[in-house]
Amino acid sequence: MTDRARRLILAERPTAMVDESTVRMEEGDVPEPGEGEALARVRYLSIDPTIRTWMDDAPGYLPPIGIGEVVRGGGVAEVLTSNCKLYEPGDLLFGLTGWQDYVIADGGQRAMQKLPPGVSPTAALGVLGLNGTTAYFGLLDVGALKEGDVVVVSGAAGATGSAAGQIAKIKGAAKVVGIAGGPEKCAWIVDELGFDAAIDYKSEDVSARLRELCPDGIDLYFDNVGGEILNACLANLAMRGRIVLCGAIASYNDRERSFGPTNYPALIIRRGRMEGFIVLDYFDRLAGAQAELAGWLGEGRLKSTEHIVDGLEHAPEALNLLFTGGNTGKVLVRV
Repeated sequence: MTDRARRLILAERPTAMVDESTVRMEEGDVPEPGEGEALARVRYLSIDPTIRTWMDDAPGYLPPIGIGEVVRGGGVAEVLTSNCKLYEPGDLLFGLTGWQDYVIADGGQRAMQKLPPGVSPTAALGVLGLNGTTAYFGLLDVGALKEGDVVVVSGAAGATGSAAGQIAKIKGAAKVVGIAGGPEKCAWIVDELGFDAAIDYKSEDVSARLRELCPDGIDLYFDNVGGEILNACLANLAMRGRIVLCGAIASYNDRERSFGPTNYPALIIRRGRMEGFIVLDYFDRLAGAQAELAGWLGEGRLKSTEHIVDGLEHAPEALNLLFTGGNTGKVLVRV
């Protein structure tokens, strides 16, 4: 091959938003697959808030990205050449690709899954991937969603939040309220996705609107942001209310200013429960969840949208969209 292989590596740990000093582009030769390996060309990158947490030198469910290492992230790649019996040229694979042009896959530590027939790469990385399954298990297992529940979802116009609100409706929630930023996003989740109501956190008093829309309290709150919005939902929790902690994007870029919820005594008064989770805990059940999600998608009961950014070099900017509110739906980079 005469191509060059580009990769974005972590140059220094960010203290706020990712900028030009955080990552740098390197170029080298295209890697050659060894015995039992396949070479795949990365086609799409999945841009997720957790990537920002991996850039910090802090404990997590995966170790931090090392300085000088390729930025970790999921994606879809097409097999070009293969010395591995699991993969053939033309196969589309998804898994941890990293922010780079090419990835080596094998049947061991660098194993990647084949894309099921008929599943688009963008759906595999979003509504049928970790975003959709995170919403699925967070609501149904951790949150123990029941018919008739009043459900509130923050980050409701994002990939996980938009799926969570729709799944809640499919499973019989009495009311689903989404919290999002800006009138366009609020209109989208109500008019297109079927949420019952929306709160614009940029222009409305979230606490007051929650009291108005959920007069008997919140049975289940799916939290993607943490911070002040989590505090507001705690204050309006229903008896035996449940809070599912999925993300805390309000603090990822400024950990020094992050704070614990001051309204946590509501959990005592309301006999409530607050629990965090990682979708990897449900790895052995992912196929079943994906099958159900695919069924709803095919029936038109579950909808998704993608915000696609073109060019590997723009991956850092794409990541920042998640924290500035510049996206609607799943953020992907088309490499």
